[in-house]
Amino acid sequence: MTAISTETGAARRVEPRRFRFDIGSPTTTRRALAIAAGVALAYLWAPIVCLILFSFNSNSITKLPLTGWTLDWYAMALSNERLMDAVLNSLIVASFAVVICMVIGIPTALALDRYDFPGKTAFRRMVVLPYVLPGLITGVAMLSFFSMVGVQLSLLTVIIGHGTALTGIVVTNVFARLQRFDRRIEEASADLGAKPFQTFWYVTFPNIRGAVIGSSLIAFTLSFDEIPVTFFLTGRDNTLPMYIWSTIRRGMTPEINAIGSIIIVVSVVLLFVSVFIMADDGPNKRLKK
Repeated sequence: MTAISTETGAARRVEPRRFRFDIGSPTTTRRALAIAAGVALAYLWAPIVCLILFSFNSNSITKLPLTGWTLDWYAMALSNERLMDAVLNSLIVASFAVVICMVIGIPTALALDRYDFPGKTAFRRMVVLPYVLPGLITGVAMLSFFSMVGVQLSLLTVIIGHGTALTGIVVTNVFARLQRFDRRIEEASADLGAKPFQTFWYVTFPNIRGAVIGSSLIAFTLSFDEIPVTFFLTGRDNTLPMYIWSTIRRGMTPEINAIGSIIIVVSVVLLFVSVFIMADDGPNKRLKK
């Protein structure tokens, strides 16, 4: 198709617009990255979406096609006493594990940020080792340790194991925030007569509070869903992941789909809250305003 233009009294040929695909252009790169991200998210979330859909399916067998919609499986899951006891145990373990992570992680991050000592770099790498190691290795190591010292397996051993494995999360996040912290405001606080604890509580902690809360939520979520370490350290009391694992060995039930959907929703909410809290809006930027 061509068109005739009489502009300036001369006829000229107007070529139709053609789509240009420039591999090196920023727009094409952004589109490719967006498509790749969408494909990756679809791949990761497809099984989760299927689990949530089947939790509302009225069929007692997890299979297609979906026969109807119901909330009965959620009612059955919430009325299951053994399941609710496992949920309570998981909440207890995760809460106390977070306390251990805070008590050990915050002073460790402060020491790494404020002091120089021999082997500091190696120590900083070793702190995250229990977290980056496979849970199977950490669980076996903790089991060997408790057996050696003669400690009977119980929820206490699970709490200690989770706290040991997840402390590195708090250390790394708080240390990273401290690296961006302006120490001059601490010096100003000391010049005004504040004691070291007062300076920490009223000056330092408010500036690292986002990292502390965000990392604690991440540690809570990971502890609540932890299986490998829990498998080796649990006693007679079941946690929720262990209850689900023991149940699905006899077959997947809609009740497990329902409780799994609840865990997914709660975990996603906690992770988004942690990301929102840990978003660095710049404590030093607020000082400059």
